[in-house]
Amino acid sequence: MEHMSLQEITTACGGTYYGEPSLLTREVSGVTIDSRKAGKDFLFVPIKGTRVDGHSFIPQVMEQGALCTLSEHPLSDSSPYILVSSCAQALKDIAEHYRRALGIKVVGISGSVGKTSTKEMIASILEQKYSVLKTAGNFNNEIGLPLTVFQIQKEHEVAVLEMGISDFQEMNRLAKVAQPDICVLTNIGQCHLENLGDRDGVRKAKTEMFAHRRPGASIILNGDDDKLSEIATVHAASFSKQDGTTVVPYSDSTHDETSAASAVGKSGDTTPIFFGKDPHNAFYADEIQSLGLKGTSCKIHTPAGDFTVIISIPGAHMVYNALAGTAVGIELGLTLDEIKTGIEALQPVAGRNHMIETEHLTILDDCYNANPVSMKASLDVLSTALTRKVAILGDMFELGTKELLLHREVGTYAAEKKLDLLCCIGTLSKAMADGASEFSAQNDTKICYFETKNDFLNAVSSIIKEHDTILVKASHGMAFEEIVHALCHLTF
Repeated sequence: MEHMSLQEITTACGGTYYGEPSLLTREVSGVTIDSRKAGKDFLFVPIKGTRVDGHSFIPQVMEQGALCTLSEHPLSDSSPYILVSSCAQALKDIAEHYRRALGIKVVGISGSVGKTSTKEMIASILEQKYSVLKTAGNFNNEIGLPLTVFQIQKEHEVAVLEMGISDFQEMNRLAKVAQPDICVLTNIGQCHLENLGDRDGVRKAKTEMFAHRRPGASIILNGDDDKLSEIATVHAASFSKQDGTTVVPYSDSTHDETSAASAVGKSGDTTPIFFGKDPHNAFYADEIQSLGLKGTSCKIHTPAGDFTVIISIPGAHMVYNALAGTAVGIELGLTLDEIKTGIEALQPVAGRNHMIETEHLTILDDCYNANPVSMKASLDVLSTALTRKVAILGDMFELGTKELLLHREVGTYAAEKKLDLLCCIGTLSKAMADGASEFSAQNDTKICYFETKNDFLNAVSSIIKEHDTILVKASHGMAFEEIVHALCHLTF
């Protein structure tokens, strides 16, 4: 991280400093909540977890050479510390101060589905021109986002920050830290309904991001999403009048054109640039051709021209990620050649549509997380396989009162894809298996239900065949990476 003194930190978090006054002008070399990473001149932020209280590691980190620590209670030793009421809040306050001082563009990304894959696409594109920092792993929450901001170094020119939420006001707190120059919303789907109620609630929570955008920010929306199209109608004019914000929808032209057109009330214009931009400044894709598990080819149209590109990660939904990335690239001054190169350079992330080819099997490792929309998208990818098609699906969490109905719908969708084998694992997935069974009479899909993951693992060698193409997907809490591991080591 760049320069930040203990005096600045104390002021930023509204704390009280205790220690040698001369240290207040000293600058910290980094900020961490992990005692193992608290090296020389670091600021340690002890977080109270469900099992461990970080305060217990304060003596250790000071011995390791940390410059200072935060604390929620007075310390008896002579170590320099800053007393705060909440270390978790102080972490965000300090990160907000640090972000405000940085001369760097920030791209903030959220949505119900595709946040991480869109983040990876945008970063891959921007890396063709800039030094980019991107959110690592799942560091997209109220702890992870501030820690990511602290990773921004002098050499970085753009930060691509993913923001994930599960309740109202979380996005307010995250965006207050990120202060995005470009806001990207991928879609409004059925996730975290336990807290957010319905898709209107999801939209309300996600769009809290806009309140903390920087002046002149661009807002890039999926123009094919009905709820995001409504955002353009309701908010675009007020954005423009307030600070010159540009609203940029992007669209797959094979979808219904009326939603994007209604966003500006201009019939036939599916992907306009709103307010202050040329009305023909549109981002859309056509000539979309599936290459099976090898990816997708499409032609992308932009205000700067058109280009044909091959997206190496399979799935029609990846076209949306490429469109979002293209819009961000144009906003930040990249050429079409740079954007095309960035799209084609994209590499899959483990657990996110990651294709693993073993000696015996092809495995689509998509087990990091799941909701109804992403489940169906992954099943679409699996359906393009030329070998026997197998889906191993597990419970989807945080779906609220309609969770069983939504699991049933995914099961029916899987059966409609005429898979060879569908394995449903988990308590909620019994409804998935039931939904598939009701439809499977119309095709030859074999359906197996397993109450637990261990039940499936005990049976895996008897139901999987050599050369199968296998999708593995469930919510992260199901820990389906164990299944991926077992499949990778399966012999015939």
